[in-house]
Amino acid sequence: MRRGLTAALVAGALGVAGFVPVAGAESAYRVIVHSQVKGSQIPRATLSSIFLKQAPRWGDGQPVQPVDQSMRSRIRQSFVADVLQQPLVEVQIFWSRRMATGVTPPPVKQTDQDVVAYVAATPGAIGYVSPSVPLPEGVREIAIVQ
Repeated sequence: MRRGLTAALVAGALGVAGFVPVAGAESAYRVIVHSQVKGSQIPRATLSSIFLKQAPRWGDGQPVQPVDQSMRSRIRQSFVADVLQQPLVEVQIFWSRRMATGVTPPPVKQTDQDVVAYVAATPGAIGYVSPSVPLPEGVREIAIVQ
C-alpha cells in the first residue's frame, strides 16, 4: 500500500476530467460526502487511501473524515472488496498494526442512517451506504472512477 499521500493527490483527484467511470452492474453501495466537499468524482485509489487514513486532507486543506460501517455489514464487505481490493480480514490486520503505532481507524457506524447522519453533521466526511438510502440536504453522492 502506498504511504505518504499528500493533500495534492486528494486535491487533484476530485472532479478530474478524463477518467472513465467504473463499469459494471449496479453497485451494492454508494459513496457519500458532506455537501461542502468539492468535486463529483473520486478515483478508486484515492478512496482507498482515504479509508486507510493515508490521505488526511481534502484539496482545500480540510481534514478528511471517513466513516465505516460495521465489520458484519454486507455493505462494508462489498466496499472493502471493491475499493480496498483485499479480504476484510486483511483490513483488520492492517488496522491492528496501525493502531499499535497510534493511528486509529475511521469511526464505525452500525446502520446506513447512522452513516448518513455522521456525514451530514461532519464537515469533510465521507462514507458509504446502501444504494436505496435517501440522502438529506447536506449529503450528496460522488462517483467512483478508475
